[in-house]
This record gives sequence, structure tokens and C-alpha cells, in this order.
Amino acid sequence: MTSSNLNKNGSHDNLTNSMQDKTRNRPKPLPYNTRQALGVSHLPTPSPTPKSPCFVHSNLNQSFSLSEIINNCDDKLTEYSNLAETAVSVRELSKKLGQAQIQSGMQTVMIVTKPGNLRLVNLTRELAMYLITTPRFGKDHGVTVYVDKALKDVKRFNFQGMLEETPFAKDYLKFWTKELCAERPEIFNFVLTLGGDGTVLYTSWLFQKVVPPVLPFHLGSLGFLTNFDIQNYEHHLTNAMEKGIRVNLRMRFTCTVYRRIIDPDNIIKARRCGETDLPLLITQPAESFEVLNDLVVDRGAGPYMSLLELFGDDQHLTTVQADGLVIATPTGSTAYSVSAGGSLVHPAIPALLITPICPHTLSFRPMLLPDSMELRICVPYNSRSTAWVSFDGRGRVELKQGDHIKVTPSKFPFPTVCHESQSKDWFSSISRCLRWNERERQKSFVVVEEDNSEDEYNEDDDTSTKVSESSEQESLEYSEVKLQNTRGDHNLGSSSNNINVNKNNKQLHRNDHAFACLGKDGSDSSSNNSGGEEEWKVVTRKQNKKNIKKKYLDRK
Repeated sequence: MTSSNLNKNGSHDNLTNSMQDKTRNRPKPLPYNTRQALGVSHLPTPSPTPKSPCFVHSNLNQSFSLSEIINNCDDKLTEYSNLAETAVSVRELSKKLGQAQIQSGMQTVMIVTKPGNLRLVNLTRELAMYLITTPRFGKDHGVTVYVDKALKDVKRFNFQGMLEETPFAKDYLKFWTKELCAERPEIFNFVLTLGGDGTVLYTSWLFQKVVPPVLPFHLGSLGFLTNFDIQNYEHHLTNAMEKGIRVNLRMRFTCTVYRRIIDPDNIIKARRCGETDLPLLITQPAESFEVLNDLVVDRGAGPYMSLLELFGDDQHLTTVQADGLVIATPTGSTAYSVSAGGSLVHPAIPALLITPICPHTLSFRPMLLPDSMELRICVPYNSRSTAWVSFDGRGRVELKQGDHIKVTPSKFPFPTVCHESQSKDWFSSISRCLRWNERERQKSFVVVEEDNSEDEYNEDDDTSTKVSESSEQESLEYSEVKLQNTRGDHNLGSSSNNINVNKNNKQLHRNDHAFACLGKDGSDSSSNNSGGEEEWKVVTRKQNKKNIKKKYLDRK
């Protein structure tokens, strides 16, 4: 084969460039001395990316590769019209996914019970018996139920009594463990939680990879994530199994902790702050967590504030000097983040929330970043103290100088069953739990108008009402007193009297409008704090100018 054949159509050059790119992008192994210091002969290889279970991918041709198309978008120039149309299509697809009705045979149901609550043990037993004995899907029995293995020896659960009560319990009542959820999450088709938001977070902690749909029953304190009433569990479960469900795919974070490795063979001289002979820091992944609510980095028990370096897409964003930092998901926006001054974010918005905890600068405000950004929170080597990090309130670990955490959106969302829809459930939760924007309704005004006609007091329409005679008499007496003060003790002529009469009429006409608040029944409700709805009413007052002038002259 000649060189001309090799270079035909550029195939040989493309192959060479591709091999060079793969070699260039391949991570370099650690030095031999570093591996010896760690006590390992080789570093563990990362696990392969699991195959996407997306139904869109499954309906496409096997030769179709979505990753290749995405890579081509990065390498090739794209017209704006094509880019805009693609963005609109992706938005519409996301909207359809949120409204999609899932119809599947739920053959295996897992029940997660709040630990330490003896009252819920009896409820777990009742719910398990209902699922096992109620015929489903054309069979004479129900579905397979998994309950916590810790309940097997509890007297209230009475496992032996369940075996004697129904023969189906022997084959269709089983027990789950943490190891089973981690190793074989695919055997569960549906999850029921009995508790509050903490029980839902514990379910997310159990399933660090693929999560089955979760139907949470409200048996806790607040219940942002629990929208189903346990009193109607038969109705909810029947609708879910027969009519299908709608799920809210809540975004989770993949948080990877990187530990520093000191390489004694590589010593660099730092010029920062006059320090010298600083060791070269190399980090490697130590552990990873799937987070549903938030990641909290704080100062721990140390007296000093935290000193953290925040990076986004390998670019330095800012230096955090505060008591800590909260990186929250949209689901976790109603948790620690909102207590620290963060915003409420709809769970359908793909975003990362950054909320500082008591920052040392007033200009450090909470912000929202796109989920495409990769965050890194680092503890610099010159920090006065270490930092501590917790994941959904669990797995609290210490970050020493040189350690950092990488935060990226997870490939495994947390699906919760919608009671009505995503938006209705969310607004109902914040209204029920946070009393969002609740206050007494502002009372309206009643406008009292004065008409300078010759007629007596008449009603203008059905919405008008008369002004009482006492109020009219009071206004006349007030005007007369004011006229007397204006006139004084001097004896004026008839012309002056006429001028005063005209002034009197003008002063009467100045009070053209009066305002009052009336309830629906027409009574004065200005002192009523019931907060009920008020009506606008227009009160028209028509005065007889001749009668007023005559009364004034007679009294004179």
C-alpha cells in the first residue's frame, strides 16, 4: 500500500489525528513514588457509564448515536436557525415529558417506613397486607411487597401472624436491605414512603443509581415532598396501578470528593505571600454521593470562618469567606437554602443554587447557575482551618487543605409521583408549608360624592346609599362655625355678608368626596379585621343650595 493510498480522502490523516487526540486526552498515571506511598500498585479504573434507559433512545435506530451528533455540534459550525429550532424542540420535549402518563405493571412494591416510629409499624403491616391480598392484573393475588428487614422481628409487625393470616404472605412478602437497594435497584418497580421529607431523602440515599418512581405519603411535620394523604391510600394505589402515573423528575447532584496526594519528588517554590517549598498537590477521587436536596460546606467546630475557592467550568469564580456555602438543587431550594436567604425555585427548572451562609461581604448574594456548569469547591492550602461537608444531612466528612469537591448534575434523577401536576403540587406545598404570600385581604374604599344639583337627597343607583341626616346637620354646623370665625366681631355690610355667603357655599363644595369602608351588608366595617371581601360603593349626596342659604340668613 503506497502513501497515496493511505492519504486518499484524508482517511489516514483522520485516523492519525484521532489517535493523537485520544492519547492527548488520556489522563496521565501517577508517579511510581506516589503509588508506593499510597500502598497500591495501580489506581482503580472508573466504572463505565451505564446505558441510558431513555425511551427516546430505545425507539431510535441502533446505528444512531446521539453522542456523535452532540460532538459534531461542538466541532462544526451550525446555522442560527437550526440551533434555535433545536432548542425549541428540546424545550417542547421536556414539557411533554413532564406531562407524560406512565402506564406500567407494578409487580414489585417497596415500602420505606420512617424508623423509630412505632405507630407506623402497624400502618406498614396494614398496607403490606392490602397490597398482597388485593387481586391485581388478572391474578388472584396482589403484588410482591418488600419491607424493611428491621421490621421482621418487631412484635407489632407480627410476621408470623401474617404468614398464618394469608398463604400469599409466604411467597409475596419479602424484606429489603441497604445492600439489596445498592446492588439490585432494578427489581423494584414502585416505592411507597411512610413518613415526611426525611424519609424521602433517605430513599434517595438508598438508591445511589437508578431510582424507581416514589409515591410519598404525608406522615411527617411539614411535607414539601409528600402530597398524598394516607387516609385514602386505597384510592391512590388503585389509580396508580390501573390508570397510570405522572412523575416529576427531580434533579440530583453527583458530588465527588477529591483527596490530596503529596508528591515528595515534586517540590515547587511559591511566590505567594512569601512562602516557599510548598508541595505539589495532586488529587484523586475518594468517594461519591447522589444528593437530592443540597450540599453544605461549613466551618464545622472551628472558630474561624470558612475560606473556600469556588470554580465553575475550571474558571475561578470567587473566594468564599463565610460560615459556609450551600449548593442546592431546585428541590432543595425550600430547605437550608431558603433559610439562608436563597430563592424559591420550581423543581422543573434545571439550575444550581449557590447560597452563602453569613458571608463576610454584603455583596455576596445568592445566585442561580445553569446545570451545564461543573462546580468545584476547594479548600486552599493557606486556609486557617479545615472545612466539613454534608450531603443531604448525611455522610458528613472533613475537607482538609488541598481537598475539593466536584458537583455535577446526576444522570439518575429522582422521580416522584405527581398528585395533580408539577406546578399545582409545588405551589400547594409552599402555600401549605411556608404560608407563602398569605395575609389579610386589603379593605376597599367607599367613595362619597357630592352633587351640586337643586334636588333633594336621592339614590343614584342600586349601589348608592343615603347619607344620614345627622351627618348632614354636622356638616352644616361645621360650616356655620367656620363662617362666624371668618366674619369675626366686625360689623360688615350687606356686600360683605354676600361675600361670606359665597365663601360658605364654596367651602361646602370643597368637601366633595368622603371615603368610608362598608361591608357587603352595607354596615361600616372599618374596624372589622375579618379580612373578608369588600365591595366598592359610591355614595352620592345632593344638596339644596337654596335651603342652605335660607337657613343661614334666618339664623343671622
